Amino acid sequence: MPITLLLDANLSWRSLTVLKNHYADCYHVDDVGLSIPAKDTEIWDYAKKRNMLIVTNDEDFLYLSTLKDFPPKVLLLRTGNQSRKFIEETLINMKKQIQIFMESSEYGILELI
Repeated sequence: MPITLLLDANLSWRSLTVLKNHYADCYHVDDVGLSIPAKDTEIWDYAKKRNMLIVTNDEDFLYLSTLKDFPPKVLLLRTGNQSRKFIEETLINMKKQIQIFMESSEYGILELI
């Protein structure tokens, strides 16, 4: 199953250039036709329809997942205030674990610390 990332607004759109070398299907919420700023529920519905993995550091998606279950799946970055490069390297280095998470039918949230 290919991984399709949808980066939340709290992550830099500039990361797409680097991440597309590792995740061919990688998008930012500001570039997919949603309102700007997009509401969390809009992002949720958009990702669900397209089987996308929401990548965020916004805990609101943790609460949405508890209310609505999954899909979509959520990758919650709990890395604190880190540089764009750090976030990119984390997503690249964790690709195997992210793939396993996407293929799992048991979990809807993966927290990266």
